[in-house]
Amino acid sequence: MTPTVLKLLNDLKETLYADSGRAGLAAPQIGIAKRVAVLDMGEGLIELINPEIVEKSGEIASIEGCLSLPKLYGEVKRAEKVRVKTLNREGQEVFLEAEGRTAVCMQHEIDHLDGILYIDYLKDGELFNEDTGEAVSVWEAVRMSRSGQAAF
Repeated sequence: MTPTVLKLLNDLKETLYADSGRAGLAAPQIGIAKRVAVLDMGEGLIELINPEIVEKSGEIASIEGCLSLPKLYGEVKRAEKVRVKTLNREGQEVFLEAEGRTAVCMQHEIDHLDGILYIDYLKDGELFNEDTGEAVSVWEAVRMSRSGQAAF
């Protein structure tokens, strides 16, 4: 693995653990166009380098949020179990299997690498404000964020 990718993994890990409550972070979220992400759902750090979901099964609905849209949450349906082909720090191809919350987080972070946000999967097209509990449409949140107004 290149020193650049190893440094990126370390930077992502450091940023992930800088604040409590963060589950995952992808390179595009910090302005780096690389297919690299990290996540930790309480069972230890998982590093993804050029990941590809090769198998999905089941379905699970959960409430998701994202650092890209702070304090906004929405209901999303994803695969309950996934099998992912990725590279490890040594550059070797490995397969990871995950289910439940870890599978959801893994899909969420891989989506970032493909330019997809969880709002693209929203069940009803509405987000909920963490502080007020009020509904905010996806379009209103995007409009307000682009105009510099706080949507949350």
